[in-house]
Amino acid sequence: MLKGIDPLLTPELLHALAAMGHGDVIAIVDRNYPAYSAGVPVVDLPGADLVAVLGAVLSVLPVDPFAEPAARHMLQDDGAPGPAVPDAQDVLDAAEGRAVPFVGMARQEFYVAARSARVVVRTAEDRPYACVTVAKGVL
Repeated sequence: MLKGIDPLLTPELLHALAAMGHGDVIAIVDRNYPAYSAGVPVVDLPGADLVAVLGAVLSVLPVDPFAEPAARHMLQDDGAPGPAVPDAQDVLDAAEGRAVPFVGMARQEFYVAARSARVVVRTAEDRPYACVTVAKGVL
């Protein structure tokens, strides 16, 4: 264990976050997301929900203020935001100390975007459509 580091930030996840550069994207997904079919490295965090993992990641990862948008979420098939979106928005805003634009994308569009992510973090989140991407900024 390290002081000041959230225990959800495993060595594997910390390595992936440190290896990311400006503009690289991380996908944090729910337990139903087909993470291993995305073709990018996967870090499994069983027992942790989306909000806890997003908070842990954002404790060390700056959100890109120049990307349009830097944070995206998967929309339900009817086009509405998923039930985890308000909680994820709160975590994003608190971590950055500002209102972070958080834009929805259709499920299939999300699948395509996640294939370009640097890493996919699969959580145990059981709320449907609880999948987000975040672009890394600079310090």
